[in-house]
Parts: sequence; structure tokens; C-alpha cells
Amino acid sequence: MVFSSIPFLFFFFPLFLLVYYLVPFKIKNFIIMVFSLIFYAWGEPVYVILMIISSLIGYISGLLIEKNTSKKKKITIMVIALILNFGALGFFKYGDFLINNINALLKTNIPLLEVGLPIGISFFTFQIVSYYIDVYRGDVVADHNFITFLAYVSMFPQLIAGPIVRYETIAKELKSRTIDFSNFSNGLVRFLEGLFKKVLLANTVGFIWTQISGDISSLSVLTAWLGILAYSFQIYFDFSGYSDMAIGMGQMLGFHYLENFDYPYISKSITEFWRRWHISLSSWFRDYVYIPLGGSRCKKIINIRNILIVWTLTGIWHGANWNFILWGLYFGILLILEKFLLKNFLEKLPAFFKHFYALFFIIIGWLLFAFDDLTLLKEYASTLFGLSGTYFFDQEFLFYISNYFILFVFCILFSIPFGKKIKVFIQNSKYQMFYSVIMMIMYIILFIITISLLVSETYNPFLYFRF
Repeated sequence: MVFSSIPFLFFFFPLFLLVYYLVPFKIKNFIIMVFSLIFYAWGEPVYVILMIISSLIGYISGLLIEKNTSKKKKITIMVIALILNFGALGFFKYGDFLINNINALLKTNIPLLEVGLPIGISFFTFQIVSYYIDVYRGDVVADHNFITFLAYVSMFPQLIAGPIVRYETIAKELKSRTIDFSNFSNGLVRFLEGLFKKVLLANTVGFIWTQISGDISSLSVLTAWLGILAYSFQIYFDFSGYSDMAIGMGQMLGFHYLENFDYPYISKSITEFWRRWHISLSSWFRDYVYIPLGGSRCKKIINIRNILIVWTLTGIWHGANWNFILWGLYFGILLILEKFLLKNFLEKLPAFFKHFYALFFIIIGWLLFAFDDLTLLKEYASTLFGLSGTYFFDQEFLFYISNYFILFVFCILFSIPFGKKIKVFIQNSKYQMFYSVIMMIMYIILFIITISLLVSETYNPFLYFRF
């Protein structure tokens, strides 16, 4: 496992910042690379070699693609690099899944690989691949400095949890960037907001999901719905919280990553949801898979094929299990239905019904995502829709509602642009200084509470580490 929260917050990151700000600019990328490799090697001492080799493949491929004038040679180099990078990803992430399914289908007894999953392998593989594809397309110039390139790939703020940062996004800032108090202070605030999301909201509401899903044999219908609602909030605040922390840390270093979430739960369609959720992944598949396949500028049947391919791959990206493949296909089919059958109908609906429709299918989608065990998935779904013969309402539901009602209210408030509107209000207020002081005091109090929870509680999961 990587650094736990307390050593990272009070030892590793402050030490890194001290060194980073003291050294001259020409070696700042070297400092990022060294600390990032230490950060990764802390929990993955063997797999840090894998990341360096994967980066070396990407770096050399970029140079060779840039050097060669023959399109055929460029494509050959890129194909070899893709096989090597995706081959490593497939071996470590999907090897045992493939063997298990072969054994089940053919009644064989092929031994499992039983290799550990390198943390963040999907994220850094996609970053490396996007780099040399962009070099091939002429969108970026190949990086001739391996230290700079490895700093880009291994940069610890977003290494293990995303967002997927493309080289073109920070190419200029790798060579020259503004490092000042404004960037640092804004980045610090963004980091703290992500930390609060993760610890105060995701962990707390996630504990409710863990309790409810721990024994689903006697759940009532309403308790089951409350549980999957809790999971929906957990995965949003968990992942968007880490994205906020990554964006904030990047800004403290002078880098400006693109946004990864844009209040996805306010969406009025599944199409809109995927423009707002995990934006870096959605845009990656759009630019490097969907559009090269022909996108939507083709026959309807080809367009449907392209959508299904993209969403099957999206499901596979998230995990080596059938539930993730089903999850990807589920959203792919919904997007196809919206595009070709439901678009005109949905546009005529009042905003409330469109929002309800989107949330309903999003939450059902998270049910597919939550259970690796398809038997448990079926049992929970049966309870959710009252097909298991259980009660509609029970004392357990009353217990969770009476004890966690305020928590759910806060989850709702911070999954909509509530905090954003408060910031705009403060910036436009003639009492801006007064409100800013109040906000600073609140941040200090929340930080103290957050640290207290991190020190005292053992429940601190992160749902996206497995990706």
C-alpha cells in the first residue's frame, strides 16, 4: 500500500514541498521524479521498475515516431509500443480473469498467475499511450528529456488515482510554469476541499453502505434503496475528492490539470452524465477509440458498434470481473437508446422528470458496479425491487434515517453546485474580507476534525485503487 494519510500529510508532502520550492527550476522536474518514485516504491517496490520500463517504452517510441518520416514505420513503432504497454496491463490486470474463464469454459485446470495488481497501472498506461499517439498525430512534440517524461508519468499527485493527465495538457508547464503564492494558496484550498470530501463525506456515507450490504438477506426495500444511495454518494465523493486533491497538489506545483468531475448528479440524461463524470477517461476513449473507429460520422449500425466497443472497453478498464463488463454494456445500451430512440421524447419532458430518469438509471448502474459477486448482485437487485419477499419498511431503515439524515442532506448539497455558489457570493460581496476570514476558520476546524478522524478511524477505503 502507498503512504497512509497521516505520514503523507505531515511528513512526505511537506518535505517534498520544502525541497521543491528551495531548488532552482532546472531541477524541479528531477525532484518531482525522485519523490514520485519514492512514493510509488513505498508500497510497490517491485512494480516501480514496471512503471519505469513502461515509461521508457513510451519515451523511446515517441522519439522514434518523431524521427521517422515513413508513415508505415511510424505505425509499426506505435503498434509495437501498444502491444508492449497494453500487454503489461493485460498480464497484471486481466491474466487471472482470463484463465479463470478458460478453466470454467473448457473444464481445464490452468494454474493462476497470482500476481499482484500494480497500483494505478491503468492510469499511467493510458497516459503513456496517449503521449506517443499524440506524437504520431503531430499534436505534441516528442520529449527529448527522459527525466522530464518520467516526471510526467510518475507525478505522485495523480499517479495512483487519476485524473488521466495527457501530455499535451501540461507539456508547456513541464518546461516552464508559474510557481507563486496565488497558485499555491488556490491549490491548497482545492486540496483541502478534496480531503474533506473524501474523509468527512465519502468515508462516513461509505460506512453506511458497508453496514447495509454486509448482510442483505434480511433487508427491507427502503433500506436497500438507502444503501445503494449511500454507495452512489460514496463513489462520487471518494473519486472526485481524490481528483480535487490531485488537481490541488498539481496547482501547488504550478501545473493545471483539467477538471475530472462537473457535478454529474445534476445531469438530466445518461449522455450528460458521462460528459460530467470521470471526464478524463470519457474523453480518452472518445479521442483514442471512438473517433478513430469512425465516431458518429458513419452508418447507424457502425455507430452502434462503435459505442458498444467503447463501453465494453470502459467496463473492462474498471476491473477484471464480469460485473464491470455488464456495467459498461449497461451504459452503452442506455446511450444508444438515448441517441437513436429517446432523444426527442426526453427533450419534451419537464426538467424534474429528466433528472429523476437520469438518477434512477445512474443508481441502478452503481448497483452493477458495487458487486463483484453476481449472485449477491441478483439478490440485492431482487430486494431493491421488492421481488425477494422482504418487507418494504423496517426498523433498520428508521435507524439509518434518524441517525444519518443530516449526512445525506450534506451529501446532496455538495453533489450540486452549492459550494461553488457560496464562493461566487463571497467573491462578489462587499464584505468579501469578512466572509473570507469566516471561511478560513471553517477550513481550519474541518481540517482538525478530518485529521482526528484519520487518526482514530480504521475505515478509510479508496474505491479506485484497484484500477
